[in-house]
Amino acid sequence: MRPMRTVAVLAYDGMSPFHLSVPCLVLGERRGRTSQYDVLVCAETPGSMRTNAGFGISVDHGLEVMERADVVVLPSWEPGRQASDVLLDAVRRAHARGATVVGLCIGAFLVAESGIAAGREVVTHWRWADELRVQHPELAVRADVLWSDLGDVITSAGTAASLDCCLHLVRVHHGVEEAEKVARDIVVAPHRSGSQAQYIPVPVPPDPSDDVIEKAMVWARARLDQPVSLDEWAGAVALSRRTFTRQFRARTGSSGQAWLLRQRLDRARLLLETTDLPVERVAASSGFGSSDALRHHFHALLGTTPQRHRQEFYSSTSRM
Repeated sequence: MRPMRTVAVLAYDGMSPFHLSVPCLVLGERRGRTSQYDVLVCAETPGSMRTNAGFGISVDHGLEVMERADVVVLPSWEPGRQASDVLLDAVRRAHARGATVVGLCIGAFLVAESGIAAGREVVTHWRWADELRVQHPELAVRADVLWSDLGDVITSAGTAASLDCCLHLVRVHHGVEEAEKVARDIVVAPHRSGSQAQYIPVPVPPDPSDDVIEKAMVWARARLDQPVSLDEWAGAVALSRRTFTRQFRARTGSSGQAWLLRQRLDRARLLLETTDLPVERVAASSGFGSSDALRHHFHALLGTTPQRHRQEFYSSTSRM
């Protein structure tokens, strides 16, 4: 049996308890459900420390937890705060050893300061993106997406995007079905693509029944095994193609076609992970029409093949 993954979550004096709680909530144990991870909160100096919410916390573990962690989560940071050499060295050693380093929200500043993402892409909260660019011109800083996964380094925007990013980790490690169970437990959307815009300057309708785009999403999800034209999709919610296209992008930050492709890929991944259906049947059931089309999109968006995804998923879960 392969032991569960160990996750080291960094805490520091004066941090936001919300940011600290996100990886603990998504990856840790919850009432009625056992976690697939061993989540350990650590600090450079264990013991009692303040939060910015007016109450204190107690941390039992030191940075030595990072020495054996499979995942190191840096949930936040303070842009003007100088990280110690001890902390930076702990992050670097964990990364060099093969741990995945996750910088949530302005935890990207700590990722940047460690140097493990030099010359590469990082994501942070849009409000702090310019400051991160000034401090670290060697990085490609993005504030237009929710999260970015480079394999060994994952960074995300703030608050809700941190939840999305941690759910992405569950999806990568344990599959779509497990991620959806976690999302259902904590009552959040099961999947928002990392490429989705951070900020969409259009208010959500006060009456959910007025949200025609949400109705269009529900309509499309019920027909993922069928070809759906843009005209048919728009007509299902009584909009012209042009109006539907404009409103969909304004509502989601994505085109309808891109959103629908992601839904089809998620359906295909779920079928590959939970059934023994041939790839041709998976392609048909998820609306790709042919196995060639499914393979093309799998490679283009996920960097793998359906067969390899199934093999890797079964291999990883059989060792848990």
